[in-house]
Amino acid sequence: MAVLTSSSCSSSFLPNSISRPNLRIICPNLKTNPRRSSKSNKFQSLTYNQLCTNDKTTISLDTSAIDVSVAVAEDEIWASACLRVRSFNSFKQSFGIEDHKKYLAELEFEASKERIAGIREGFKRVCCINVSYPMSRMPSGSLDELCSACKYSDRVVIGTLDINQCVRLPEEITGKRPEGSGDDVSRAYLSNVCVAEEMQRNGLGYLLVSKSKIVAQEWGITDLYVHVAFENQPARKLYEKCGFVYESDEPAWQARYLNRPRRLLLWSDLSGKCNA
Repeated sequence: MAVLTSSSCSSSFLPNSISRPNLRIICPNLKTNPRRSSKSNKFQSLTYNQLCTNDKTTISLDTSAIDVSVAVAEDEIWASACLRVRSFNSFKQSFGIEDHKKYLAELEFEASKERIAGIREGFKRVCCINVSYPMSRMPSGSLDELCSACKYSDRVVIGTLDINQCVRLPEEITGKRPEGSGDDVSRAYLSNVCVAEEMQRNGLGYLLVSKSKIVAQEWGITDLYVHVAFENQPARKLYEKCGFVYESDEPAWQARYLNRPRRLLLWSDLSGKCNA
């Protein structure tokens, strides 16, 4: 899984456009030409998945205080962008590192807004789903940095993912079902899946995926996919628990060419009649 945070978000870490909480709602499904991302930009590639990367048990959460919902306001999307930066990168303390983190978060924030607004050709719909927890319930001390980076309003984003309704994701293995998928896309992919390291093993990944299935079914999705690294056994077990099964795997040459771990493609039937 990935990482989670709790604490007050310092205004110096926020872009000028979201210096206040509860800003405008993102308007979905605007159609324009996409901006093709480079291979090195893991945020704009829509494919990162870092669930369950360690077995460390840390903080136990009050499940009644957990909220899993679609992010619509900019401050929620900013908090999820900060969590992704924190989850998908390793940072060493050095001069200017906070500015670098802010730069990466701004890149992901803008890319997320574009995806949600529909400014990507080939994507019918994209949404960000967050797991959040009340600031008032977060223990102080070791989680101060998490809280500071990933706070919105009076809550902290501790898990996030994207659901992408489309035929394929750039530079990823393409799902085979349903056959003949075209303009009326009933296929979707999960991406950018992460849970704050401190909050892993609280069932948050399961909650995120379960919520994504509900959203997908509301969109008319019949076939849901997720890519996961071969060696990420905890993530594979989670997805299997959520009803995903193996469909195919990435050719070794492609993984070498893209300079990344080789991936599996897992599939879940949402139609109510499994045709595996």
